Amino acid sequence: MASLRDIRKHIKAVKNIKQITYAMKMVSSARIKKAQSQILSFKPYVNHLEEVIISLKNELMEDDIKSFRLSRFFKRDTKKSDIGIVIVSGDKGLCGSFNNQIINYALKFIKQNKDKKIHIITVGKKSTDFFKKAKDLEVYYQMHNIFPKVNYTHASLLTSKIIEMYDKYQLDEIRLIYSEFKSMIKQEIKNITLLPIINYIEKTSAEKKFDDFYFEPDKKTLLENLVPKYINVEVFRMLLENQASELAARMNAMELASKNAGELIEELTLKMNKLRQAQITTELNEIVSGANAIN
Repeated sequence: MASLRDIRKHIKAVKNIKQITYAMKMVSSARIKKAQSQILSFKPYVNHLEEVIISLKNELMEDDIKSFRLSRFFKRDTKKSDIGIVIVSGDKGLCGSFNNQIINYALKFIKQNKDKKIHIITVGKKSTDFFKKAKDLEVYYQMHNIFPKVNYTHASLLTSKIIEMYDKYQLDEIRLIYSEFKSMIKQEIKNITLLPIINYIEKTSAEKKFDDFYFEPDKKTLLENLVPKYINVEVFRMLLENQASELAARMNAMELASKNAGELIEELTLKMNKLRQAQITTELNEIVSGANAIN
């Protein structure tokens, strides 16, 4: 049986842990407000950019699209059964099952496409560490230690590596696997096609007519400049979503840990009081027994 000293040490240790988990919860809570603000302010820009690109593309003739310098971003002429996956996790733990869910989802997707040659880019230390050790899987590029302070520079570097891998291996498509922020208590794993971009934006954007507009430069040149920018902002949006999801998951995990620590402290305190009461009762019995023996 544990002594009073052992129980007091245990209570003190749990209180220290509770202070740490509560502090981490408050830090995540403060950071997630900024992350939410970034997402909300960025989404309208992405949505309007998608509308402009799909509308410009639809107004161009098929021959113009084929002669388009970046036509490979709209459609691959040949299929090689090679695909690329960008797997985005967190850099740190203490966020519940957040990282495990993303990694398990990616593994399931890889298993479903085992007949294809898969090239991987990992973002986040947790996914990088896992897939570096995975057999028969080669990580083309890795990026980590960017959360929770991701910025547009990170997105630009990641985009350049994605396009480099897409062109180098003549991939059929590039998939993004990440966690999308829905609310403080809900994060949803997404698997979207980044390249070719037309597979994604045609499903999400409404067409905008430009019949009454004159373009300088012409539509084709404008489209050539907008497509790389769109890929970049879409990658940045994905990083922001994943960052907010990680912070929300960590905040919830630390809140639950603090609650469990509080309950454990109550249980240990009750156990300590019962033990003290038992010791006092035993001591009183010994005193009474000694007094009776003397009499």
